[in-house]
Amino acid sequence: MRLALWQGASPSGDVEAAFAEIARALAAGRAAGADMLLMPELFLPGYGVEPMRADPGWAPRLSRLAAEAGTGLCIGLAEEEGGALVNVALAFGPDGALLARYVKTQLFGAREKRLFTPGNGPVAFDFAGTRIALLICYDVEFPELVRASARLGAALILVPTANPEPFDTVQRFTVPAQAAMNGLAVAYANFCGPEGALTYNGLSLIAAPDGEPLASAGRRAAFLVVDLPSRSDPTLRALSTQLEDLRE
Repeated sequence: MRLALWQGASPSGDVEAAFAEIARALAAGRAAGADMLLMPELFLPGYGVEPMRADPGWAPRLSRLAAEAGTGLCIGLAEEEGGALVNVALAFGPDGALLARYVKTQLFGAREKRLFTPGNGPVAFDFAGTRIALLICYDVEFPELVRASARLGAALILVPTANPEPFDTVQRFTVPAQAAMNGLAVAYANFCGPEGALTYNGLSLIAAPDGEPLASAGRRAAFLVVDLPSRSDPTLRALSTQLEDLRE
């Protein structure tokens, strides 16, 4: 499976600019032969936007963009669910079909807990010969959720994120360690640059099942494209067998 990852500035509430950027990123992914494009958390309307809002027209529009590009799309946005606001990741296939919807489980800080209702754990789906799970930002810092994803059979976790300074340790240590401990790839797509009081730290990466970076970004806008290795790839280091050996 070939995966593309976009890193750039938050649209900060400019929804039309956001959709234009999504279309450009999908076109770049298509040109690179990517099966799926991963974009950050709450790209619609932007992570730092206040008041946070949701629009039921966003998901159908994203579906159309994916179908027009012929490229899968995984992206974060705000949605309403049962009268509450939720922080979701949606995955669309290259035909625009909705493959999976995930609601963020672990809400970070007082602001997220004020804005959103939490979800109930990871979801997984099959795409391009790969079992994929979805998590969002803070979720991937919890070993329990990554292990739950592995138990769903995931070989890859897609993680839209909005990680600000000074939390560089997440990309430097946590994401690679979670990948290595569970023998699966983790793709972590972040914003970069300022938005209101926040400055996003960039450093998006795609970690292989042995924890080694397949591709990584710096602090500025970037577009990463990788071919994901299988667990049997001879270039990988010896993978953890803890999931098979764990006595409960």
